[in-house]
Amino acid sequence: MNFIIGANWKMYGTVPKASDFLEELLALGSRSVRSDLVLFAPFTLLPLIGETAAAAGIELGGQDLFWEDEGAFTGEVSPGMLREAGATWFLAGHSERRHVIGESDGTVRKKLSKGLQRGLKGILCVGELLEEREAGRTEEVVKGQIRSALEGLETASAENLVIAYEPVWAIGTGLTATPGEAQRMHSLIREWVEGIRGVAFASGLRIQYGGSVKPDNAGDILSRPSVNGALVGGASLRSDSFWAIVRSVPDGE
Repeated sequence: MNFIIGANWKMYGTVPKASDFLEELLALGSRSVRSDLVLFAPFTLLPLIGETAAAAGIELGGQDLFWEDEGAFTGEVSPGMLREAGATWFLAGHSERRHVIGESDGTVRKKLSKGLQRGLKGILCVGELLEEREAGRTEEVVKGQIRSALEGLETASAENLVIAYEPVWAIGTGLTATPGEAQRMHSLIREWVEGIRGVAFASGLRIQYGGSVKPDNAGDILSRPSVNGALVGGASLRSDSFWAIVRSVPDGE
């Protein structure tokens, strides 16, 4: 199973910056790694950096999408628009969409379903708030998010879906779940997915960790047997730090 390392640029980036980033990764050897690399750049950049990304061996993804193909939905982006812009991936349920924008589990489910139905590959983001963690509700919250998204979703498979566990209290704070805690949660997520979708689905599913992943902690996190990649925020804005995380993938993976 190839590791998957995603760079989520959020609301940062320009065409020159993205082009430089991709050219620098190509020079560092991005085409030679076995891991799948995906850049989730702002929508405006996607159609303008496709050739450079392809040359660097990096796929593009949308940070969000809407659950209709077209219509009077001002400001939204459809799966077809993402594909036309060169994206092959999308994010669903990122913590900032859930807790800043206010998306519910039901909204995340509709977005995930539509994106997969239209031939994109999706990363489903799940994770608990600090107050939920302190109240001992981590497992309840994360299991509920996964069940809401995947139960009965026949378009989802281990080939077109990745789950990213991103404890919300660790995103952008400098705090990180210990490698042992990441391993425990990833193992539980695989167990819950098995209960919802069966053994074959769960055994082939890739589960990323997201939450202040940096060059100095990536090796410990990625070495855990249930961790199959990373979804990287701030540390992905520079090619050298993102490349250091990519190079932290254990040998042979």
